[in-house]
Amino acid sequence: MGGGEAPQEVSGKGLTHFNRAGRAKMVDVSEKPATRREAVAHGTVRVAPDTLALIKQGRIAKGDVLAVAQVAGVMAAKQTFSLIPMCHPLPLTGIDLAFDLDEERNLVEIRATVKTTAQTGVEMEALTAVSVAALTVYDMCKAVDKEMVIGEIYLLRKSGGKSGEYVRKAGLTGSD
Repeated sequence: MGGGEAPQEVSGKGLTHFNRAGRAKMVDVSEKPATRREAVAHGTVRVAPDTLALIKQGRIAKGDVLAVAQVAGVMAAKQTFSLIPMCHPLPLTGIDLAFDLDEERNLVEIRATVKTTAQTGVEMEALTAVSVAALTVYDMCKAVDKEMVIGEIYLLRKSGGKSGEYVRKAGLTGSD
């Protein structure tokens, strides 16, 4: 198929991300009603006990790890559409990140909540916020701990839109 050929419709339910030529496209949501939507994502960074102590005490040389990761996560959520090819630019109405330092498991736990009133959901924005916050924790601490492990990034819940409410079932990750 050359670039000048007319695309043909690809049949089959669930193939909304393909054009008539079978190539990827961004879904047209212009006919969908705008609804309130929220997504919450989770992620972890496993660190050495000494690293966790330094984070907690605010003694990492690059600065306040959690404050910088917070800002990075917010910025990332706002830029998701420029990073993930088929994501729509959305008017985000709320972005928040929360951090928990789990000293028993040597984890920095990250939770991102993203909200909008729009025609499509914010799951990718929440997941991107958590991912970039985790990468920022790594970047801030890499001088003292190169053994860190970023992991368990997943959607906890989402609401709104045609598919409605989703809540992750317990036991679907290694830490549940």
